[in-house]
Amino acid sequence: MDELQIQRATTHELADLVPLFAGYLRFYGKPADPARIAAFLGERLRGGQSVVFLAYRGEQAVGFVQLYPVFSSLALAPAWLLNDLFVAPQARGAGVGRALMEAARGLAEDTGASEVQLQTARDNLDAQRLYQALGYQRDDVFLVYSLGLRAG
Repeated sequence: MDELQIQRATTHELADLVPLFAGYLRFYGKPADPARIAAFLGERLRGGQSVVFLAYRGEQAVGFVQLYPVFSSLALAPAWLLNDLFVAPQARGAGVGRALMEAARGLAEDTGASEVQLQTARDNLDAQRLYQALGYQRDDVFLVYSLGLRAG
C-alpha cells in the first residue's frame, strides 16, 4: 500500500479536490454540481480565504480538510474553523482522517491560533470518536444557532 501523503492544496489540485468535495456534499444530502464546487473552492483558494489539506495514497486523493481563519473574542486571538473534513469511503479506517486533523492542528499551532473549532452532526459518531481521541472537547455550554439565507 502506498504511503499516505498530506499536502496543502492550491488551485492546481482542484481536479483532485472537486470529486472529494462532491462526496462530502452528498454525505450531507446536498447537491453536488462539479462546476459550482470548482468555482467555490477555486475562489476560496485563490483569495486565501481558506486552507485545504489533501490526503493522497500514491496518486489517488483520498480525503481533505478545509479550514477558515476566524478570531476568538474571548481569547483575544486568532483561531481556525475546521469546516469540512471528508475521507473517501474506500480509505476510511486507515488513519486518513487522523492525518488530516493533525495537519489542521499543525496549521493552527504554526499560526499562533488559540483554538480549532468544529461542528459535526449528532449522528456522525465516527467523526465524534476521532475528535475525542485527538483531545477535542465537546461544548455543552453554548448552543449553536444559524439563520438560513438565500445564497448567491
